[in-house]
Amino acid sequence: MIRVQSDIFRLAQTFTISRGSKTEAKVLTVQVTGDGVTGWGECVPYARYGETLDSVTAQIAGLPEGITRQALQSTLPPGAARNAVDCALWDHEAKLAGQRVWTLAGLPATGPVMTAFTLSLAEPAAMRDAAAENAHRPILKIKLGTPDDMPRLEAVRAGAPQSVIIVDANEGWTPAVYTDLAPHLIRLGVALVEQPLPAGQDGMLAEIARPVPVCADESCFDHASLPDLKGKYDVVNLKLDKTGGLTEGLLTRDLARQMGYGVMVGCMVGSSLAMAPAVLLAQGAAWTDLDGPLLLSEDRPNPLRYDAEGVHPPDANLWG
Repeated sequence: MIRVQSDIFRLAQTFTISRGSKTEAKVLTVQVTGDGVTGWGECVPYARYGETLDSVTAQIAGLPEGITRQALQSTLPPGAARNAVDCALWDHEAKLAGQRVWTLAGLPATGPVMTAFTLSLAEPAAMRDAAAENAHRPILKIKLGTPDDMPRLEAVRAGAPQSVIIVDANEGWTPAVYTDLAPHLIRLGVALVEQPLPAGQDGMLAEIARPVPVCADESCFDHASLPDLKGKYDVVNLKLDKTGGLTEGLLTRDLARQMGYGVMVGCMVGSSLAMAPAVLLAQGAAWTDLDGPLLLSEDRPNPLRYDAEGVHPPDANLWG
């Protein structure tokens, strides 16, 4: 039996990107019950991809009883609905087998992975203060995506002079803005730039030098999207809500590496239940951005553990 319900988690503070702001994370929680055990999964429907809580709930509610994880891959398209059900099925399988998911998946034992911490888009002074408050973190990811981002970049570097910086423009730059900022990205020690141009309008990335590696986010979904990114992107950001779950995520990760891409594992703003399977996907990734729970003021029971080593694999009482 598959059940789905909506849940809301309050954020610790307003989170802003170039497309808007939010004060809470609205998620869908899926339970798959059978043979006396229940598996759990979570997804974050995302308006950028045409998803709503209602539309994703309808997709899940329309699934046949007893659907297998293998059949799910061709029944639902990549996206939030398939993600939550796929991860719940993995959890269910692990509980029935009395084994951890990484064992079932034939993966090596997992360990902690260092994650970036995200600073939301704000005025330069506020971003400098936020950077200073989090300057102890090894990696800071900063949300940009406006024509006036140079002062923000300078402010964050001033606030956190030692941290590695990732810039995420969320499709907010034009080719002219990106070209103008590129030399300053190098000067300020930016290590990676995510999705500087809108998906579908990023062809120029194949025609210009990329002195700072460029990562595809909104342009990358599942393994089928990888060939079109060649020559334009150096890294791909894999999110389970885009791949449609851990099953496709593992396939896409392995194929991306074979094709020469660096791999980043990211997330939407969700709870520890959403991040838990992504920690498996992030093993060995060049970049990890699984800080969703750190942005919340409340979380699931048995939440993920974050410390100086990064984010740790989930306790079995949470997932997997």
